[in-house]
Amino acid sequence: MKRPRQKRRGGLGRDAENLIWLATGLAESGSRAEDRYWDRLLCDNLDRILEEGGEDTLNSALDHLYAADARAYDELADYIESRAESAPGVSPDHDVLLIAAPVLAWSRYRIPSNTIPSAVLANLRVHLQAHVLADKVKLALSDFLFSPDQLPQGYCATAAFAVALGRAAVAGKDLHIETEGMPETAQFLSDTRYMLAAVAVPKGEALFAWQEAERTREQCVAQWRMQGGACLAPLLPGCAMEVVLPEAYFAASRQADKDSRPYAIRASVAFLGAELDTPAANVRAVIAPFYERELEEYRVGLTLKGKEEVVHGVVWPLLGAEDETTDANAEIEAVLRDCGVTEIVNLEHRFPLEYCDDCGAPLYPSPEGEIVHAEMPDEHGEQAPRHLH
Repeated sequence: MKRPRQKRRGGLGRDAENLIWLATGLAESGSRAEDRYWDRLLCDNLDRILEEGGEDTLNSALDHLYAADARAYDELADYIESRAESAPGVSPDHDVLLIAAPVLAWSRYRIPSNTIPSAVLANLRVHLQAHVLADKVKLALSDFLFSPDQLPQGYCATAAFAVALGRAAVAGKDLHIETEGMPETAQFLSDTRYMLAAVAVPKGEALFAWQEAERTREQCVAQWRMQGGACLAPLLPGCAMEVVLPEAYFAASRQADKDSRPYAIRASVAFLGAELDTPAANVRAVIAPFYERELEEYRVGLTLKGKEEVVHGVVWPLLGAEDETTDANAEIEAVLRDCGVTEIVNLEHRFPLEYCDDCGAPLYPSPEGEIVHAEMPDEHGEQAPRHLH
């Protein structure tokens, strides 16, 4: 599932037109034999465009197909992601894949994004190879825990990073990340951190443990949460955390986006319990839909029972193909009730997608049906971030 795209101005270039033709041909193909023809041409063209840094070409083709042909759009988006994360030119003898190991975290203090010490890197290597990766995999780890702002931006930058890390994997080395000039990380109560790695295997061999007999994804998740989580915990002091199964870069990122929504609600309720010394049963939640031209997200304003002031808030963005027909309300309510919140107000009014003019924070729904800034009580000071990511 892909995020909705915003239309860009300007005509289509020759490369974009060619990608549209190839993706449409693949979407309309009626046989595996025809698929192989379109697949070869599409891969060759995408590899060249990614290597040349043609980000605008890729986005122009995607924008056109998003409006014109949903099936061809899905095909092209899947192929772009696949070629960007697989570094096809690194080695003729290996399959290479960029992978991500996301970590969901929340803290009253700043969530770190920092260099991973060599001893921790060595432990992570052991547990990735024991519990997540297939037997014949060669692994390269990057020695930095990335925030979302510090990840490669765009398909071409992702492809270039996959090439650098893929070469390290084939050589059996880790990759040092230069942090000078890296973007600053915004402070949020709840956020995601990413460990990035690349795997290389002989052509056609299994990449992940669950591709091999007698091991399942569920077993890999359980082992990684136990062993990998323990290794990552020292990198996030003062944080509560939850790991996401390491997977191909784009798939892991989408799963982290999905998992971060209920995690942010749980984090917010736990934060209020600790900061205001109030149990979840004394918290009231107000859920409302927020629109631009279409429904973009739900926002949850949190108040104390018997009071109208919104003390905290959570944003629940729609992802991929989700729209007004998706029953996000029920999912949000289920998470809140699981946290112990029993008083939940659903507002049906279409609220505008507005933010604070001064600090840029989202505005949240109040019990009176207004959108307001979330403000912690004055006596609790400014130690904690005021809103969730």
